[in-house]
Amino acid sequence: MINTESRSAYQAHVARLEERLSRDQALREAIGGEFVAAGKMEYHLLRSLGLSDGHLVVDVGCGSGRLACQLAPFPSIRYIGSDVVPRLLDYAKDLTARPDWQFVATEGDRIPCGDAQADYVCFFSVFTHLLHEDTFRYFREARRCLRPGGRMVFSFLEFRVAIHWDIFAASVDRATPGQHLNQFISRDGIEAWASRAGFAVEQICGGDTFHIPIPEEIRWENGAVMGGFGNLGQSVAVLKKS
Repeated sequence: MINTESRSAYQAHVARLEERLSRDQALREAIGGEFVAAGKMEYHLLRSLGLSDGHLVVDVGCGSGRLACQLAPFPSIRYIGSDVVPRLLDYAKDLTARPDWQFVATEGDRIPCGDAQADYVCFFSVFTHLLHEDTFRYFREARRCLRPGGRMVFSFLEFRVAIHWDIFAASVDRATPGQHLNQFISRDGIEAWASRAGFAVEQICGGDTFHIPIPEEIRWENGAVMGGFGNLGQSVAVLKKS
């Protein structure tokens, strides 16, 4: 089961934001901000990996719909989003206005998708807040859901990327009771989990490298602009079901 303390901390975090911000601000900020820019980057990442008409995207930890909003204009793309915070799911459902899509509240590590149905199973900013044991359980679940040749795509934090150090330092120096976990993952760990869960590692790209082809100019909230190639800030791994 997913760590109960981590789930409760996340739900409390969303509730605190709603107490001091408008609904839109709170539910977009709850997933780390950059609602539009990061959503577009996730979308272009999937397109670069071959996402096309008719494919099923399973978005685990979909939050308030950052990726879903970018996929919604394409009627032939199928989608299942899941999260542990029902408030976020309701918001995502309202924003996307896709009655044919599923938004499912979950508590454990079961992905709400049948066997061998998904083309992509995504975990953006999910494993960054889970124990390693829970992450590996999701590896096995993702493989169950994916069709042969389907891809698992996830973002993660790693010590080899200098820009990630500040996140770790903040967890050390500014820890507060109930603070959500910021988890780092090694590439060796990813290789080990992948081989034991039935995946081949297709690519791993650092959060400090520009690896996502983007056909538009994307502006971040801090004023930074990316064009040509961009990144999510977090590192990204792409695994293929063997």
